[in-house]
Amino acid sequence: MKIVENTITREELRRMAAEGFGNMVKAAVDLDKEILAVEAELHSDLEALLLDAGSRQKDLWGINLYPDLQGEEFIEFDSMINVRPSQGNHSRGVDDAGTRKRIADVVSKKVR
Repeated sequence: MKIVENTITREELRRMAAEGFGNMVKAAVDLDKEILAVEAELHSDLEALLLDAGSRQKDLWGINLYPDLQGEEFIEFDSMINVRPSQGNHSRGVDDAGTRKRIADVVSKKVR
């Protein structure tokens, strides 16, 4: 597991994917700190890593990254850590379009 505070390349993500799920890397995004954690079997492991590093639960969202895909297909908004009715998110996805955009903005800043 790794916290990306600066940037990570698609090539690094490809290597992680090849060693794990094949074509995908799990990630968790902290919208407040604008950082992400990558490379774990479960989103909850990445969530715990970020919480230990001082993140707040309400700022964390789970996603999957597909380094060989482009555009909207690069990010999949699907994780059990996203189910949080208290914040108005009732699915494993990210229901709010504004939140999805903020997540995509953080990813675009961190992945080169």
